[in-house]
Amino acid sequence: MSSRSRHVRQAIAPTKASHSGMWMMLALLGIFLALALAFSYVGWNTSSDAGDHPVQQMSTSGYVAMTLVIVVTLALGVGLMTLVFYSNHKGHDQDANADRRR
Repeated sequence: MSSRSRHVRQAIAPTKASHSGMWMMLALLGIFLALALAFSYVGWNTSSDAGDHPVQQMSTSGYVAMTLVIVVTLALGVGLMTLVFYSNHKGHDQDANADRRR
């Protein structure tokens, strides 16, 4: 086994510190999810016609704008991910890392 492959294997091997960091990150993401769900629940219930709040309907231009934004955002995400996979498949990422190691 070469020293390089041993070094790579040690870099990939999880340590106890990375496990605690992973659990802290998962806890933080869980808190963010709970806050987002609570915020959406409160927002959904305050916009109903129960009580003194009037119900506001979105106009046709609002739906068109929302649809365009969704389509453009998805196209941008798909395009960028396509470039990432293309770059990795053609080996461009390896060339950049080889120059950095010298």
